[in-house]
Amino acid sequence: MGYPGQYLQFIDKFNEGEYYECHDLLEDIWMEDKSDKFLQGLLQLSVGLYHQEYGNIKGARWMFGNARKYLTRYEPVHWGLDVSNILQYIEACEKSLPESDVISYAEAKAMSFPSLRLHVDTSC
Repeated sequence: MGYPGQYLQFIDKFNEGEYYECHDLLEDIWMEDKSDKFLQGLLQLSVGLYHQEYGNIKGARWMFGNARKYLTRYEPVHWGLDVSNILQYIEACEKSLPESDVISYAEAKAMSFPSLRLHVDTSC
């Protein structure tokens, strides 16, 4: 299957930790079909990670929950991504969040937080 260029760029940016750019890349193709909950789930995962990076824990928690809800229906694999693995990652992220709604940028940067490297299996 040939994937949209923005999707493949999203994978690269995600792996580089450029979560704001991830959002911009996927939003363009999601806007063409807003019923695509897979792309919306990936978008919300990226936004959640961006919020976590800057200490907006409440926003991160909300986005991770939405991402999990949207991506669950695409298990185990969709568009070459291991969705089951992504869902496990989201769960690990949620467990790593502090109880408070907001923390300082310095606290957010100092957090030990799970990481995930996405890989698109183009053989599917």
